[in-house]
Amino acid sequence: MTGFGRRLHVVPPLRQGSATQPAGTQGSLPPSTSNELTVPPRPIEADDTATSARSAAAVATLLRLRQHVLERIDPVSAGSLSVEQLREEIGILIHEIADRDRLDLSGRVQIRLVEDLVDEMLGHGPLEPLLRDDRVDDILVNGPNRVFVEVGGKMQLSAVRFRDGRQLAGIAQKMAAKVGRRVDESSPLVDCRLPDGSRVNIVFPPLAIDGVSISIRKFSRRRYGLDALVENGSFTAPVARILEIAARCRLNIVVSGGTGSGKTTLLNAMSSLIDHGERIVTIEDAAELQLQQPHVVRLETRPPNLEGQGEINQRALLRNALRMRPDRIILGECRGAEAFDMLQAMNTGHDGSICTLHANTARDALTRIENMVQMGTTNLPHAAIRYQIAGALDLVVQVERMRDGQRRVIHVAEVCGMEGDVITMNDVFAFEYLSEDATGHIRGRYVTPNLRPRFQDRLRYFGLEQSWLEALRDA
Repeated sequence: MTGFGRRLHVVPPLRQGSATQPAGTQGSLPPSTSNELTVPPRPIEADDTATSARSAAAVATLLRLRQHVLERIDPVSAGSLSVEQLREEIGILIHEIADRDRLDLSGRVQIRLVEDLVDEMLGHGPLEPLLRDDRVDDILVNGPNRVFVEVGGKMQLSAVRFRDGRQLAGIAQKMAAKVGRRVDESSPLVDCRLPDGSRVNIVFPPLAIDGVSISIRKFSRRRYGLDALVENGSFTAPVARILEIAARCRLNIVVSGGTGSGKTTLLNAMSSLIDHGERIVTIEDAAELQLQQPHVVRLETRPPNLEGQGEINQRALLRNALRMRPDRIILGECRGAEAFDMLQAMNTGHDGSICTLHANTARDALTRIENMVQMGTTNLPHAAIRYQIAGALDLVVQVERMRDGQRRVIHVAEVCGMEGDVITMNDVFAFEYLSEDATGHIRGRYVTPNLRPRFQDRLRYFGLEQSWLEALRDA
């Protein structure tokens, strides 16, 4: 055993069968076998291992033990160890200090303390177990003492607590630093991402009055295809077939919906159907898309520095992408003047491009695009903008997180063209609410007018016209 260098000396291993065997010899706590949410360890000082541990004296003792351990660790040496080696070294060190100070700690308390320290040193502290729990979709931190999680579409308060505001601030700064960004009182807002692709928004005081606020939209480790979303209840097989045909026929698609409605998940699923011979350029504020094609160029925006310079926004990346010989452009989230450049790209030979945006309905999505175009090009008349929209877009797919927590495609609409000054749309599929079962799960069906689409010639060109019509008949 080499130890941590200058501060931690060689410690002989524990005898086999010791009741206070360190965590490094057994690994982490066994995973829960129940269906309850895996709640990460609360701060060790609040663990309910014994009645005395709930007292203020026991809390202070465990805090001192934690501090003694941190003082003995050389960060440089610790950084060179693997996770398992670090667990073992910290476990031995806790055992040594507890013996020296005659502390009565159970093996479970020692394991929890080891996990807590390892997570804080190498991960994201108390948030780390939540990040590992696949059932958690969103993590919302409202200061050091209130952490909410979304599980199965429902929000609930977790038992996670931070020691104090400084620990929370340090974890937030670590998240931002990993992707080359900074957040503090002088630069209190930041959008960044975790190594697994999860999207993070951080707000620092003084803007966040009750302490640092962290909002994490977790990126699922499971890569959903359209078939998996059908099994999950997001839509039916005929709707999946229509979306598959739309992706294969290089239709220009807008995926719209509210926050957390599943836009990015659906976009990832649809993008899996893109031909592997195409060159795809993705543009995002925080890179979330995980495309499986071999020829993908991923671009990410850059915020301004402390002097307010050096910003690269989505519009600049989109304009540059047009010079990169893309077959398709995928815009992660359209929220500003880049909408005009996206329409231009769709109208000038980049068929099959896809973007997402926030809107309550498919009709509202077109209105939002018109408003966003006006943000950057105020001198264009309304009629010209609407003709651009009608000429560029083929489908609008509306998704929604419904009150039972299920994310569903509730509307697929075709953009038909112009009648006077109004953009006309036809329903392809619309979700119709029927009832709900005893568990509160919504039941419904998809209805379709079974109309021939405007882009029927394109369907015929790709040999998928009959498949489109069969999918409508099977609905």
